[in-house]
Amino acid sequence: MKIELKEITVRELTNGYQDNDENGVVGYGGKLDIRPPYQREFIYKDKQREAVIDTITKDFPLNVMYWAVSEDGKFEVIDGQQRTISICQFINGDFAYLFRYFHNLQKDEQEQILNYKLMVYLCSGTDSEKLEWFRTINIAGEKLTDQELRNAVYSGSWVTDAKRYFSKNGCAAYQIGSDYLSGAAIRQEYLETTINWISKGNIEVYMPNHQHDSNANEIWLYYQSVINWIKVVFPKYRKEMKGLQWGLFYNEFKDKKFDHKKLEEEISTLMQDEDITNKKGIYEYVLTRKERFLNIRAFTDNQKREAYERQKGICVKCNEHFELNEMEADHIKPWHEGGKTSADNCQMLCRDDNRRKSGK
Repeated sequence: MKIELKEITVRELTNGYQDNDENGVVGYGGKLDIRPPYQREFIYKDKQREAVIDTITKDFPLNVMYWAVSEDGKFEVIDGQQRTISICQFINGDFAYLFRYFHNLQKDEQEQILNYKLMVYLCSGTDSEKLEWFRTINIAGEKLTDQELRNAVYSGSWVTDAKRYFSKNGCAAYQIGSDYLSGAAIRQEYLETTINWISKGNIEVYMPNHQHDSNANEIWLYYQSVINWIKVVFPKYRKEMKGLQWGLFYNEFKDKKFDHKKLEEEISTLMQDEDITNKKGIYEYVLTRKERFLNIRAFTDNQKREAYERQKGICVKCNEHFELNEMEADHIKPWHEGGKTSADNCQMLCRDDNRRKSGK
């Protein structure tokens, strides 16, 4: 891993500055990728970007910034994007500082700003070295997410195309799937979630393997398939559907045939069951039939005590006597057969018998 500290003037930084949807935001003579296409948008408010210009005009030091060195010798901003864009926008005449635009300043004032020196760490090395280092320094101010760091380390044609679908406010992935995904597309959370799904949890393997792909068609088609599968299998939307691991469900159950009408009837019934304390888990339950996802309501201490006294401390399975703290509550009629978590459906079993019964 090589880390080089370099002085770069505002004049050098802003040379060739461009900001457009097609090419992203570039500077430093076209060699610096300030914000790749469809990455996080500019988020500084007026006071924040004016504070950057105030620091420069007073010749105070700005915090050090970090650039990654790409294989082609170009650079990508890892930390300092908002400060960099603020500087470029002011020099470009996009906003005024103290009621004066850059072109309104005296020549000596312009030169002072253009000659101001920024301290930049240039970071080069293997992908794994850069990723580990960026995670270690990460990073004062508006912290980068894990996926933003990965995007920088594995930058290339695949990441650029993937961001087009997943990484901008109102992006295509948001438009078709925002009801089902948590997080913010602009913070790369939609992209991270989808890579996690398609790679079955192996993001750090998937991204370097696809880094130099010419496009991200595979993951975009996969995402559309997941969303379409959800809408077919569970056509009635409920707020509990947001944020579930839909891609993992799709991976496991996409080839299984479901009757969506019967599923909806069952889901509606389960939503009304007061014994189910985790309503979001209903969707995973109807797919897997594993009751643990429902968090069935536990018997209260009073219900346990009543059942224990009624049984005189005798386990109904092995007929041995135990202390209350050596026993566990169990449904006489199982929940899945319609048994309720109520006093008259409670029995006390010794721990061994309850474990054996639960394991069947």
